Amino acid sequence: MKICVIGLGQMGGNMALTLQAAGFDVTGSDLFDSARLCLAEQGLPAVAPDQLPPCDVYLLSLPTSAQVREVIETSPGLLGLAPKGSVIVDTSTSDPVVSRELAAKVQAAGLAWLDAPVSGGPKGAATGKLGMLLGGESATIERLAPMLDAMSARYTHVGGPGSGHVVKLANNYLCAAHLLTTAEAVAMAARAGVDPAACLAGLNSGSGRSAVSEVNFPEWILSGRFDSGFTTGLMRKDLRLARDAAERLDMPPGLLQAVVEAWHADPESPADSDDFNRIAGALLAAATEENAS
Repeated sequence: MKICVIGLGQMGGNMALTLQAAGFDVTGSDLFDSARLCLAEQGLPAVAPDQLPPCDVYLLSLPTSAQVREVIETSPGLLGLAPKGSVIVDTSTSDPVVSRELAAKVQAAGLAWLDAPVSGGPKGAATGKLGMLLGGESATIERLAPMLDAMSARYTHVGGPGSGHVVKLANNYLCAAHLLTTAEAVAMAARAGVDPAACLAGLNSGSGRSAVSEVNFPEWILSGRFDSGFTTGLMRKDLRLARDAAERLDMPPGLLQAVVEAWHADPESPADSDDFNRIAGALLAAATEENAS
Protein backbone atom coordinates (compact mmCIF):
# COMPACT_ATOMS: atom_id res chain seq x y z
CA MET A 1 0.00 0.00 0.00
CA LYS A 2 1.48 3.32 -1.12
CA ILE A 3 0.54 6.24 1.15
CA CYS A 4 1.03 9.98 0.80
CA VAL A 5 0.73 12.00 4.00
CA ILE A 6 -0.18 15.63 3.29
CA GLY A 7 0.58 17.99 6.17
CA LEU A 8 3.79 17.22 8.04
CA GLY A 9 3.21 18.99 11.34
CA GLN A 10 3.60 17.20 14.67
CA MET A 11 0.66 14.92 13.95
CA GLY A 12 1.10 14.29 10.23
CA GLY A 13 4.86 13.93 10.45
CA ASN A 14 4.66 11.40 13.26
CA MET A 15 1.90 9.45 11.52
CA ALA A 16 4.03 9.29 8.37
CA LEU A 17 7.07 8.00 10.27
CA THR A 18 4.94 5.45 12.14
CA LEU A 19 3.48 4.10 8.90
CA GLN A 20 6.92 3.96 7.30
CA ALA A 21 8.28 2.04 10.31
CA ALA A 22 5.38 -0.40 9.92
CA GLY A 23 6.56 -1.24 6.41
CA PHE A 24 4.34 0.95 4.24
CA ASP A 25 5.67 2.86 1.24
CA VAL A 26 5.19 6.43 2.51
CA THR A 27 5.82 9.82 0.94
CA GLY A 28 5.25 13.05 2.83
CA SER A 29 4.19 16.43 1.46
CA ASP A 30 3.93 19.92 2.92
CA LEU A 31 3.84 23.49 1.66
CA PHE A 32 6.78 24.43 3.87
CA ASP A 33 10.35 23.54 2.95
CA SER A 34 11.27 23.31 6.64
CA ALA A 35 8.64 20.63 7.33
CA ARG A 36 9.74 18.57 4.33
CA LEU A 37 13.40 18.90 5.29
CA CYS A 38 12.70 17.83 8.88
CA LEU A 39 11.07 14.60 7.71
CA ALA A 40 13.63 13.98 4.98
CA GLU A 41 16.37 14.15 7.62
CA GLN A 42 14.55 11.33 9.42
CA GLY A 43 14.54 9.18 6.31
CA LEU A 44 11.07 9.91 4.95
CA PRO A 45 10.81 10.96 1.29
CA ALA A 46 9.10 14.36 1.19
CA VAL A 47 7.95 16.34 -1.83
CA ALA A 48 6.26 19.65 -2.60
CA PRO A 49 2.47 19.55 -3.15
CA ASP A 50 2.89 19.88 -6.93
CA GLN A 51 5.04 16.73 -6.99
CA LEU A 52 2.69 14.21 -5.39
CA PRO A 53 3.21 10.66 -6.64
CA PRO A 54 0.35 8.30 -7.55
CA CYS A 55 -0.75 6.59 -4.32
CA ASP A 56 -3.35 4.20 -2.95
CA VAL A 57 -4.09 6.50 0.00
CA TYR A 58 -3.82 10.26 0.49
CA LEU A 59 -3.87 10.91 4.22
CA LEU A 60 -4.55 14.55 5.16
CA SER A 61 -3.42 16.11 8.45
CA LEU A 62 -4.32 19.78 8.12
CA PRO A 63 -5.45 22.58 10.48
CA THR A 64 -8.91 23.39 9.10
CA SER A 65 -11.58 22.42 6.58
CA ALA A 66 -10.44 25.29 4.36
CA GLN A 67 -7.04 23.67 3.84
CA VAL A 68 -8.65 20.27 3.31
CA ARG A 69 -10.92 21.77 0.64
CA GLU A 70 -7.97 23.47 -1.06
CA VAL A 71 -5.92 20.28 -1.23
CA ILE A 72 -8.83 18.30 -2.62
CA GLU A 73 -10.29 20.84 -5.04
CA THR A 74 -7.53 23.20 -6.18
CA SER A 75 -3.94 22.87 -4.98
CA PRO A 76 -2.75 20.27 -5.70
CA GLY A 77 -6.31 19.17 -6.57
CA LEU A 78 -6.68 15.53 -5.57
CA LEU A 79 -10.01 15.28 -7.41
CA GLY A 80 -8.12 15.33 -10.70
CA LEU A 81 -4.73 14.13 -9.54
CA ALA A 82 -5.45 11.03 -7.46
CA PRO A 83 -5.72 7.71 -9.35
CA LYS A 84 -9.21 6.29 -9.67
CA GLY A 85 -10.02 4.01 -6.76
CA SER A 86 -7.58 5.63 -4.37
CA VAL A 87 -8.76 6.77 -0.93
CA ILE A 88 -8.69 10.23 0.62
CA VAL A 89 -8.47 10.00 4.42
CA ASP A 90 -9.02 13.21 6.38
CA THR A 91 -7.53 12.90 9.87
CA SER A 92 -8.08 16.61 10.57
CA THR A 93 -10.79 17.87 12.93
CA SER A 94 -13.00 19.34 10.23
CA ASP A 95 -16.43 20.86 9.76
CA PRO A 96 -18.76 17.87 9.16
CA VAL A 97 -20.86 19.87 6.68
CA VAL A 98 -17.78 20.53 4.56
CA SER A 99 -16.67 16.91 4.99
CA ARG A 100 -19.95 15.58 3.62
CA GLU A 101 -19.80 17.99 0.69
CA LEU A 102 -16.23 16.99 -0.12
CA ALA A 103 -17.00 13.29 0.34
CA ALA A 104 -19.71 13.52 -2.32
CA LYS A 105 -17.28 15.19 -4.75
CA VAL A 106 -14.58 12.65 -3.98
CA GLN A 107 -16.92 9.73 -4.60
CA ALA A 108 -18.26 11.31 -7.81
CA ALA A 109 -14.67 11.52 -9.05
CA GLY A 110 -14.23 7.76 -8.65
CA LEU A 111 -12.32 7.97 -5.39
CA ALA A 112 -13.14 6.70 -1.90
CA TRP A 113 -13.51 8.83 1.24
CA LEU A 114 -12.90 8.28 4.92
CA ASP A 115 -13.01 10.92 7.64
CA ALA A 116 -10.76 9.72 10.44
CA PRO A 117 -10.13 12.41 13.07
CA VAL A 118 -7.65 11.32 15.70
CA SER A 119 -6.91 11.75 19.39
CA GLY A 120 -3.78 10.94 21.33
CA GLY A 121 -1.59 13.86 20.31
CA PRO A 122 1.90 13.72 18.80
CA LYS A 123 2.92 10.96 21.23
CA GLY A 124 0.05 8.75 20.07
CA ALA A 125 0.90 9.49 16.44
CA ALA A 126 4.57 8.60 17.04
CA THR A 127 3.78 5.31 18.78
CA GLY A 128 0.87 4.12 16.67
CA LYS A 129 -1.49 4.47 19.64
CA LEU A 130 -3.99 6.99 18.30
CA GLY A 131 -7.73 6.78 18.78
CA MET A 132 -9.61 7.20 15.49
CA LEU A 133 -13.26 7.97 14.75
CA LEU A 134 -14.21 6.78 11.28
CA GLY A 135 -16.90 8.10 8.97
CA GLY A 136 -17.28 6.30 5.65
CA GLU A 137 -18.12 3.00 4.01
CA SER A 138 -17.40 -0.29 5.78
CA ALA A 139 -15.68 -1.62 2.66
CA THR A 140 -13.25 1.31 2.70
CA ILE A 141 -12.41 0.65 6.35
CA GLU A 142 -11.83 -3.03 5.67
CA ARG A 143 -9.55 -2.14 2.78
CA LEU A 144 -7.51 0.22 4.97
CA ALA A 145 -7.48 -2.00 8.07
CA PRO A 146 -3.72 -2.73 7.91
CA MET A 147 -2.95 1.00 7.81
CA LEU A 148 -5.46 1.81 10.56
CA ASP A 149 -4.07 -0.98 12.75
CA ALA A 150 -0.56 0.44 12.36
CA MET A 151 -1.66 3.96 13.31
CA SER A 152 -4.05 3.38 16.17
CA ALA A 153 -4.67 1.59 19.42
CA ARG A 154 -8.35 1.67 18.58
CA TYR A 155 -10.57 2.84 15.75
CA THR A 156 -14.34 3.08 15.82
CA HIS A 157 -16.66 3.22 12.82
CA VAL A 158 -19.41 5.68 13.79
CA GLY A 159 -21.32 6.08 10.51
CA GLY A 160 -21.20 7.45 6.99
CA PRO A 161 -19.10 10.33 5.62
CA GLY A 162 -18.88 13.22 8.07
CA SER A 163 -19.91 11.12 11.08
CA GLY A 164 -16.35 10.80 12.33
CA HIS A 165 -16.01 14.56 12.36
CA VAL A 166 -19.35 15.02 14.16
CA VAL A 167 -18.30 12.64 16.93
CA LYS A 168 -14.84 14.22 17.14
CA LEU A 169 -16.42 17.63 17.77
CA ALA A 170 -18.60 16.05 20.46
CA ASN A 171 -15.49 14.50 22.01
CA ASN A 172 -13.55 17.76 22.02
CA TYR A 173 -16.50 19.62 23.52
CA LEU A 174 -16.54 17.14 26.40
CA CYS A 175 -12.77 17.42 26.83
CA ALA A 176 -13.00 21.22 26.93
CA ALA A 177 -15.83 21.06 29.47
CA HIS A 178 -13.97 18.53 31.63
CA LEU A 179 -10.91 20.77 31.75
CA LEU A 180 -13.06 23.58 33.17
CA THR A 181 -15.12 21.48 35.56
CA THR A 182 -12.20 19.42 36.85
CA ALA A 183 -10.11 22.55 37.39
CA GLU A 184 -12.95 24.14 39.36
CA ALA A 185 -13.43 20.97 41.42
CA VAL A 186 -9.72 20.71 42.24
CA ALA A 187 -9.59 24.45 42.95
CA MET A 188 -12.50 24.10 45.39
CA ALA A 189 -10.66 21.34 47.22
CA ALA A 190 -7.43 23.38 47.21
CA ARG A 191 -9.20 26.33 48.84
CA ALA A 192 -10.34 23.92 51.55
CA GLY A 193 -6.74 22.84 52.12
CA VAL A 194 -6.73 19.60 50.10
CA ASP A 195 -3.63 18.94 48.04
CA PRO A 196 -4.51 18.90 44.29
CA ALA A 197 -2.80 15.54 43.72
CA ALA A 198 -4.72 14.02 46.63
CA CYS A 199 -7.97 15.47 45.31
CA LEU A 200 -7.34 13.97 41.88
CA ALA A 201 -6.54 10.58 43.39
CA GLY A 202 -9.91 10.71 45.10
CA LEU A 203 -11.76 11.85 41.97
CA ASN A 204 -10.13 9.13 39.91
CA SER A 205 -11.38 6.49 42.33
CA GLY A 206 -14.96 7.68 41.88
CA SER A 207 -17.55 8.40 39.25
CA GLY A 208 -16.31 11.94 38.56
CA ARG A 209 -13.16 10.73 36.83
CA SER A 210 -12.44 11.38 33.15
CA ALA A 211 -9.50 11.21 30.77
CA VAL A 212 -8.81 14.81 31.77
CA SER A 213 -8.49 13.94 35.47
CA GLU A 214 -6.63 10.71 34.81
CA VAL A 215 -4.26 11.88 32.05
CA ASN A 216 -4.24 15.63 31.40
CA PHE A 217 -3.88 16.77 35.01
CA PRO A 218 -0.94 14.58 36.04
CA GLU A 219 0.72 14.60 32.61
CA TRP A 220 0.55 18.28 31.69
CA ILE A 221 -1.14 20.43 34.34
CA LEU A 222 0.19 19.46 37.78
CA SER A 223 3.58 18.76 36.20
CA GLY A 224 3.63 22.28 34.70
CA ARG A 225 4.89 20.90 31.39
CA PHE A 226 2.02 22.05 29.15
CA ASP A 227 3.52 20.39 26.07
CA SER A 228 0.67 18.19 24.83
CA GLY A 229 1.09 19.42 21.25
CA PHE A 230 -2.51 20.67 21.01
CA THR A 231 -3.06 24.43 21.22
CA THR A 232 -5.76 26.56 22.78
CA GLY A 233 -6.44 28.06 19.36
CA LEU A 234 -7.23 24.64 17.90
CA MET A 235 -9.56 23.82 20.79
CA ARG A 236 -11.33 27.16 20.39
CA LYS A 237 -11.74 26.44 16.68
CA ASP A 238 -13.21 23.01 17.42
CA LEU A 239 -15.62 24.46 19.97
CA ARG A 240 -16.87 27.00 17.45
CA LEU A 241 -17.42 24.18 14.96
CA ALA A 242 -19.33 22.20 17.59
CA ARG A 243 -21.48 25.24 18.41
CA ASP A 244 -22.19 25.82 14.71
CA ALA A 245 -23.14 22.18 14.23
CA ALA A 246 -25.54 22.34 17.19
CA GLU A 247 -27.14 25.51 15.82
CA ARG A 248 -27.65 23.91 12.39
CA LEU A 249 -29.39 21.01 14.14
CA ASP A 250 -31.73 23.45 15.94
CA MET A 251 -30.51 22.40 19.36
CA PRO A 252 -31.52 24.80 22.15
CA PRO A 253 -28.72 26.80 23.78
CA GLY A 254 -27.22 24.82 26.62
CA LEU A 255 -23.98 24.08 28.40
CA LEU A 256 -22.12 23.96 25.08
CA GLN A 257 -22.62 27.70 24.62
CA ALA A 258 -21.36 28.38 28.15
CA VAL A 259 -18.24 26.31 27.49
CA VAL A 260 -17.59 28.13 24.21
CA GLU A 261 -17.93 31.48 25.97
CA ALA A 262 -15.65 30.42 28.82
CA TRP A 263 -12.91 29.37 26.39
CA HIS A 264 -13.21 32.68 24.51
CA ALA A 265 -13.58 34.96 27.54
CA ASP A 266 -9.97 36.16 27.46
CA PRO A 267 -8.13 35.66 24.15
CA GLU A 268 -4.78 36.32 25.85
CA SER A 269 -5.16 34.00 28.83
CA PRO A 270 -4.45 31.50 27.54
CA ALA A 271 -3.31 32.72 24.13
CA ASP A 272 -4.19 30.73 21.03
CA SER A 273 -0.57 29.57 20.77
CA ASP A 274 -0.55 28.20 24.34
CA ASP A 275 -1.07 24.54 25.18
CA PHE A 276 -4.80 23.97 25.63
CA ASN A 277 -4.33 22.55 29.12
CA ARG A 278 -3.27 25.99 30.35
CA ILE A 279 -6.91 27.00 30.74
CA ALA A 280 -7.17 24.56 33.64
CA GLY A 281 -3.73 25.46 34.93
CA ALA A 282 -4.73 29.11 35.23
CA LEU A 283 -7.88 28.28 37.22
CA LEU A 284 -5.97 25.98 39.54
CA ALA A 285 -3.06 28.38 40.00
CA ALA A 286 -5.40 31.19 41.06
CA ALA A 287 -7.01 28.98 43.72
CA THR A 288 -3.74 27.65 45.13
CA GLU A 289 -2.24 31.16 45.28
CA GLU A 290 -5.26 32.51 47.15
CA ASN A 291 -5.15 29.56 49.54
CA ALA A 292 -1.45 30.11 50.20
CA SER A 293 -2.05 33.78 51.01
